[in-house]
Amino acid sequence: MPWKNSDSRYSTVSIALHWLMLVLLVVVYACIEFRGIFPKGSGGRTLIREAHFMFGLTVFVLVWLRLFARSLGKAPQIFPASPHWQTVLARLMHWALYIFMIAMPILGWLITSAQGNQVMFYGIDLPMPIAENKPLATRLHHWHVLGGTLGYWLIGLHAVAALYHHYVVGDNTLLRMTPKRVSRNT
Repeated sequence: MPWKNSDSRYSTVSIALHWLMLVLLVVVYACIEFRGIFPKGSGGRTLIREAHFMFGLTVFVLVWLRLFARSLGKAPQIFPASPHWQTVLARLMHWALYIFMIAMPILGWLITSAQGNQVMFYGIDLPMPIAENKPLATRLHHWHVLGGTLGYWLIGLHAVAALYHHYVVGDNTLLRMTPKRVSRNT
């Protein structure tokens, strides 16, 4: 079943969501990093900002699907088993990433509302959760930027840990989350 993990691999849905969300996070970060190529007030800068909002909120929606898929069963076993302290650190890292993927879009939505702007999500104007309040928008923006910096570290450490387990430790940590290779019979 595509929603259930096996003993050795995550479910098809979990794997697809994992890699899709990575791509979305790359796009979200790219939108912010490259917004400076457009002058302030230009249509290009507005487009890239709105893409940042839309893809950030897409991450917010998909993280709930990931959490649902995660709740459907135990994670596949790691062979050989990791030391307990690594297992604890891995759990903390995963929960930090989930909190990041929930908190950042909410902060972004609150910032936009506090600036007095509407957020559009795939053609739908979302409600403004708070009233216009420019000083609050500035404070929330500070936290959003700080969270974005933390996100770089979380994502980077997550990737380094997966590569460490694959190439140094030699366990199946990374293989549990990679798509299955399709063999071709010629």
